[in-house]
Amino acid sequence: MNAPDRTIAVAMSGGVDSSTVAAMLRAKGHKIIGLTMQLWNQRRLAGREGMPEQITGRCCSLDDVYDARRVAQHLGIPYYVVNHEERFERDVVRPFVAQYLSGRTPIPCSLCNNHLKFDQLLVVARQIGAEGIATGHYACVEFDDDRGRWLLKRPADRSKDQTYFLFGLTQEQLSRTLFPLGGMTKPEVRELARKHGLALAEKPDSQEICFVPGGDYKRFIDAYLAESGEALPDTAGELVMTNGEVMAEHNGIHNFTVGQRKGLGVATGSPLYVIQIDGAKKRVIVGGDEHLYSRTLRAKRVNLISVGDLCEPMRVSVKIRHRHEPAAALIEKTGEDEILVTFDEPQRAITPGQAAVFYDSDRVVGGGWIVWQNRLD
Repeated sequence: MNAPDRTIAVAMSGGVDSSTVAAMLRAKGHKIIGLTMQLWNQRRLAGREGMPEQITGRCCSLDDVYDARRVAQHLGIPYYVVNHEERFERDVVRPFVAQYLSGRTPIPCSLCNNHLKFDQLLVVARQIGAEGIATGHYACVEFDDDRGRWLLKRPADRSKDQTYFLFGLTQEQLSRTLFPLGGMTKPEVRELARKHGLALAEKPDSQEICFVPGGDYKRFIDAYLAESGEALPDTAGELVMTNGEVMAEHNGIHNFTVGQRKGLGVATGSPLYVIQIDGAKKRVIVGGDEHLYSRTLRAKRVNLISVGDLCEPMRVSVKIRHRHEPAAALIEKTGEDEILVTFDEPQRAITPGQAAVFYDSDRVVGGGWIVWQNRLD
C-alpha cells in the first residue's frame, strides 16, 4: 500500500487532518480519490422539540462536504460523496437512542467506525479500483511478522490518540488501511497543510457528536422520537441511595449517566453522584464519591487485534473512556464473547455502554463494550 502509483481512497471529512492526508499521499506519487460519507442530514431536526433553528459548523455537516470538495479541487483529485444516511441511522443513531433509554451511555463514534465507516469505505474503495483507504485518524498500523497479525498502535501525539475509537477494526480492515498521521503531532499536521496551500489549515477541530447539536442528547432523543412518530418510553422511576433508601422520583433514566452530579433533583449535606443505573427496575442509584469506584468490569462483543484469542489471563493497561489514562489490569476470558477485567487499583465511574480498550504498551490488544461493573460497596 505504501508503494508509489497505488490508488488510495482517502476518507475526507472536510477537516485539516484528512485533507492533509490527501495532500501528502498525492505528493508521494499515489493516485488519490477523495471520498466523503454523507451520514446525517443536519437540517433534519432543526427547530423541533427545542433543537436550534440552524445547525451548522458540525462534523460531517454540509459545510464539511463543501470544504472537502474544495480541497479535492485544489489538489486536482477525483472526489465523490457517498450517501449512507439510511445505514447510519440504523446502525448508529437508533442504537444510540436505545442505549440511553435502557440506562447505558453509548459511544456513537466507535459504533460508526466499527460498523459503518471502515466497512463501507473499503467496499466503495474496491468498487472504484482503489487498493485501500487512508484516513486522518491519529493511530498507527503495521504488520508484525512474528505474530502474523496486523497491529493497531498508539500515535506519536498521545494527546490526539484515537485508538480508543478504533478497537473494533478487523485484520482485513487494518490490512487495507493507512493512518499517515500516526507519527506526527497536530502542530506538524497544520504546518504541512500550510505548505500544501490548504485553505482550511487553521480550521478548528470538531469536538461534538455529529448528530447531537451542543451535546444535548436529551433534546436530541425527544426531537428524534417525535419526528419518527414514536412516543418517548416511560422510564421514570425511583432515585435511590446505595443503602436502598428512596430519595425521590425521577422522570427518566435517560436523563442520567454514571458519575453525574448536577441535576439530580435532591440535596443532602454532601455531594451526591449517579453511581449506577438499573434499567430493568428504572432505578437510579446515587451516593457519595467513594461509591463510584470499581475494581472489576465485564466486556462483551469483544474484538481482539494483537492476539487471535485470549487463551490465558493477560496483563494489560485498560482505558474505560477516551480521556482515561490506561490503568493496569488483568484480563481473562470468561465466556465465548466476554472478558473480565480486574484492575490493580479501583477505577472511578466505570460506565456501561462505554468501551474498555486493552493495551500492551503502545499496542492495542483489543476491546469490548462494558456491560457490567462491580462497585466496591
